Amino acid sequence: MKIVVIGGTGLIGSKLVALLAADGHEAVAASPGTGVNTLTGDGLADVLTGADVVVDVSNSPSFEAAAVLEFFRTSTGNLLAAEAEAGVRHHVALSVVGTQRLPESGYFRAKIAQEQLIEDSPIPYSLVHATQFFEFVGGIVDSATDGSTVRLAHVLIQPMAADDVAAALRSVAVGAPTNTRVDIAGPEQFRLDDLGRRYLVAHGDAREVVTDPAATYFGAALEEDTLVPLGEATLGTTSFEDWSAR
Repeated sequence: MKIVVIGGTGLIGSKLVALLAADGHEAVAASPGTGVNTLTGDGLADVLTGADVVVDVSNSPSFEAAAVLEFFRTSTGNLLAAEAEAGVRHHVALSVVGTQRLPESGYFRAKIAQEQLIEDSPIPYSLVHATQFFEFVGGIVDSATDGSTVRLAHVLIQPMAADDVAAALRSVAVGAPTNTRVDIAGPEQFRLDDLGRRYLVAHGDAREVVTDPAATYFGAALEEDTLVPLGEATLGTTSFEDWSAR
């Protein structure tokens, strides 16, 4: 099976390409670095020739509201049009648990727009909603930092390892389209402020985490369960402790 991974040279994409290739599939990493640009459409027709499945794990280089919206609308639109021409039978896209519950954030509004384009397309699809990655906890902490103080809400979060994200995407990509959303998450729930403290301690970082009920998450207010799956989810196996030990 030929499976093209858009964003295939990044954190998740490179892991996914390796897993698919190990299973015997023709796994193709597509990114601007390999001559495939979803924003301009360059290289799309060639890379999608003969493709059975496309997995889109690409992300916007800018999180500014207008820029990220333009990225997901344009790149997804170009990709879906090229897939239709190539006869692709399954479109898989990586999104984020809680996306529909975070419309105050420009980034998540852009992800909502991306998902709407996919759902409206005639191409069978699967939307994989992942919780935040362990690898991005540092970015969450940095975004909430003011001087030496980190303001985080005492809400639930259930992060997962990038390796587990890639493994879940592999299973979805080689399966039948679900034409719905599939949630994946880590094996443990934490409180966001407590996780921030654990992360800083593990990295010998002297910043102080202050629990702030009004603290936002990339510009969006949080409820108790905004960042965790509300129903059934496929759980990864890597604990935060094991991941940190690596």
